Amino acid sequence: MDSIFKHQQVFSDINDDETGELIQLISTDEENSMREEELPDELPILPIRNTVLFPGVVIPITVGRQKSIKLVKKAYKGDRIIGVVAQSNSKVEDPGKDDIYSIGTVARILKMIVLPDGNTTIIIQGKQKFEVKEIVQEDPFLVSTYQELDDEELDPKLKSNKAVIQSLKDAASKILKLNPEIPQEAQVALDNIENPNFLTHFLSSNINSEVADKQKLLEKTNAKERATLLLEFMLKDIQMLELKNEIHKKVHTDIDQQQRDYFLRQQIRVLQDELGQDSPDQELDNLRLKAQEKNWPENVQKHFDKEIDKLSRINPQAAEYPVAMNYVELLLELPWRELTKDNFDLKRAKKILDRDHYGLEKVKERIIEYLAVLKLKQDMKAPILCLYGPPGVGKTSLGKSISDALGRKYVRMSLGGVHDEAEIRGHRKTYVGAMPGKIVQNMKKAGKSNPVYILDEIDKVNSDFRGDPSSALLEVLDPEQNETFQDNYLEVEYDLSNVLFIATANSLDTIHPALRDRMEIIEVTGYTLEEKVEIAKKHLIPKQKKEHGLKAKDVTFSRKAIAKIIEDYTRESGVRGLERTIGKVVRNIAKSIAMEEEFNSKIEIEDVIRILGAEAFEKEIYQDNETAGLVTGLAWTSVGGEILFIESSLSRGKGKLTLSGQLGDVMKESAMTALSYLRSHAEELGIHHKVFDHYDLHIHVPAGAVPKDGPSAGIAMITSLASIFTQRKVKSRLAMTGEITLRGKVLPIGGLKEKILAARRAGIKDVILCQRNKKDIDEIDSRYIKGLNIHFVDQVDEVLEIALLKEKIKNPIDFVIPEDDNKKTVSATII
Repeated sequence: MDSIFKHQQVFSDINDDETGELIQLISTDEENSMREEELPDELPILPIRNTVLFPGVVIPITVGRQKSIKLVKKAYKGDRIIGVVAQSNSKVEDPGKDDIYSIGTVARILKMIVLPDGNTTIIIQGKQKFEVKEIVQEDPFLVSTYQELDDEELDPKLKSNKAVIQSLKDAASKILKLNPEIPQEAQVALDNIENPNFLTHFLSSNINSEVADKQKLLEKTNAKERATLLLEFMLKDIQMLELKNEIHKKVHTDIDQQQRDYFLRQQIRVLQDELGQDSPDQELDNLRLKAQEKNWPENVQKHFDKEIDKLSRINPQAAEYPVAMNYVELLLELPWRELTKDNFDLKRAKKILDRDHYGLEKVKERIIEYLAVLKLKQDMKAPILCLYGPPGVGKTSLGKSISDALGRKYVRMSLGGVHDEAEIRGHRKTYVGAMPGKIVQNMKKAGKSNPVYILDEIDKVNSDFRGDPSSALLEVLDPEQNETFQDNYLEVEYDLSNVLFIATANSLDTIHPALRDRMEIIEVTGYTLEEKVEIAKKHLIPKQKKEHGLKAKDVTFSRKAIAKIIEDYTRESGVRGLERTIGKVVRNIAKSIAMEEEFNSKIEIEDVIRILGAEAFEKEIYQDNETAGLVTGLAWTSVGGEILFIESSLSRGKGKLTLSGQLGDVMKESAMTALSYLRSHAEELGIHHKVFDHYDLHIHVPAGAVPKDGPSAGIAMITSLASIFTQRKVKSRLAMTGEITLRGKVLPIGGLKEKILAARRAGIKDVILCQRNKKDIDEIDSRYIKGLNIHFVDQVDEVLEIALLKEKIKNPIDFVIPEDDNKKTVSATII
């Protein structure tokens, strides 16, 4: 009933003349409104969404769908007769026969108004019930055959009918009194209705019920049954209004002048009580029930009980209530002793590791060892592994493969740029906006207490005035301490000993020494050319095809083309840049397919050059020469090994030493150490001691724009100086790496695998290394050192014996040394 005047705004949008006409139409008595008219054989059907039209009732309808607009405009120009049927599913935009009810009302369009917002509104009056028989037209709007339905008249002379009619009027009057939103004028309109049938139709149209309920009333042909069902709906409406008023009264009596701010909250509480929803006390009881199902330590259970009791004493409207609630919910959601069962099928684990990563044999072996021990012992503190190596070699993605092999959950946390200790340990609950640290947050996300936990970029943790996250990680990554990890927010100890932590780092130098001591360092070196080719074939190319929408047969790469991309368009230890470069080639093919252009389905070297252009990098290749003082060294870089050249030259002067090529302090010291050793052993090498005082020495390492430093250029420096001062050239296709002391000892160096690979790529045949590096060479796969003749030495004189040829270069320097006494000069070639 509270919808009797719901169309008032629509009527107000009509001008005064139209309003007068409309009032006259609406006020037409029931008998005139339902008079017989000659109806057409077929009816255009207007589906409506949110209401039902009853015979004799006048309602406005806003028409928005194109089909409906076409129907209304055509009907308004003609006989204005249409069939109005309610939709069974209001969400359907283009309803057909299955989406509308079969019973509707024949209506006459009284008025059509185009509103200022562009919508079209029609005023219609119901005439006669009808039943849809067959849809004969669907476009531009529905048209159907139909059958008229007659309503049984409700005889007001019968006592039973009279009682029903009076009950309907009494119920309508009661609704008007209970609902203050309905104007009192509605009672006058109700009193003026004398026709019983129109009364039921009028009330049916205006009750506060669903469309389906109103449709039931429309479909009732028995007048008494329809009136009885209508009375049932109206009594439900009265009960809802009485309950609503009762709730309002309850709320009003609980609130005084000082509590007006709580009005809405109190109303919600009363509504929850009436609807049987959980109250705050019941919510706490539910939390206690969940706690009984948790398998957690006894001290955590006691702490939870204490917190839940404290929460029960806090007013739910208080500001600290949600903070305390969030805390106890975190305790419940954290996994305490929920463990994932490990998969001990070692052969399966090895297959997964080999499937996802080519190479990395050391890492795979270490994981299999861990699984084997865990399988035998069934109880083992998880080790803290640190995968150390250059970018793009698969350190992070290896963690995902390990979690798949073990059957554990996978969690990753990036430590790059973390500079606040609270991000690891969390904030204390006394702070506004306090939350647990990322360690605990990710454990909650994992849902199990033994995940594989990746600590990515651990070497890039920063420290500032907010604390030192590296120190906060000491407890996390100590197998002896992490079973009692303390998070500032959590307040109780949390066991991390079952977690398999795997840290990744590009450099060990920036890792806190104490933190590095707690981890097992596993070096993940760069890939060889052969390994990169296999990785590209098995992983990168299929992945790029899938990402760019290509099928496997659309394009293939030859091994030579892949090798060309690796050698001339990427310079890295890993394969990240290689993947991007392959992506460029695949995108070019995708463009050709999309534009229906011709292309080569098998990529060769020529196609690589055409698509990618000129080579991005020019690799250093050994250049044989007849020049003294030129030596080939081996260097390690973050993107793999390289060869470098060390050049020395002499000029008349006063013994000045010049170093160039952006050398770091360590390489400068190596140069001075080499010169000092040469001075002290000049006689053994056949060098006149006065040459050092009368000739300036210049040592240069080419590629001056690239900074160079490191403790591995010592023997290359001494060989270069010995070559220039003795004018003996260095052996062809020879490279060396190692540090020296003033006593002439050769010291070991690192990065041997990358350096050996660089030597092979450059066409080197002989390599000089320290004797103590032999153990490192033994660990390198034999295929990497195939074709290399490696010389192991302990002393500098062994280096010079191997590196310097006996014969002098062509056109050697004629050293000119002035005599001390009479200032005369002598010319001599010192050998």
